[in-house]
Amino acid sequence: MKRRLTVSLKRDPAITASRVGLGKEKLVYVLVADKRLRYAEGKSRIAYIGTTQNGTSRIASSVAARAPEILAIRGVRSFEARVLTCTPRRNVKTWRVLERALLLAFREEFGEIPWCNLQGKRIRERDEFERYFRRARISGLIHDLS
Repeated sequence: MKRRLTVSLKRDPAITASRVGLGKEKLVYVLVADKRLRYAEGKSRIAYIGTTQNGTSRIASSVAARAPEILAIRGVRSFEARVLTCTPRRNVKTWRVLERALLLAFREEFGEIPWCNLQGKRIRERDEFERYFRRARISGLIHDLS
């Protein structure tokens, strides 16, 4: 007689979804680890900063694609996706400007871009902080998420 297989239910959920990102399609999201990651000039929980114009489906695919890379970092057991939005402005892709501002502020504070970001290593400041966002507000958001 063959031995039967054992089934076990894991205690923690693999993915949890909420209504936070449903209202807007064009937004910026930040993947935040449960452990502070070491950067050149400090430690932060931010592992990735990304943008989407397709709403929450893009966030879900990004989480799935980056999960092996983030969870392979020593000591990281879980991470979450946080959503940032801003008011729209005519003829400006504000979600992309917000992503640039976040990457610039992160690099300014920690000396390099987040672990999983490939784009933005040579990013230069344009008018993100002169015309669109207050530098102190963006730096405060980076600090809150770190």
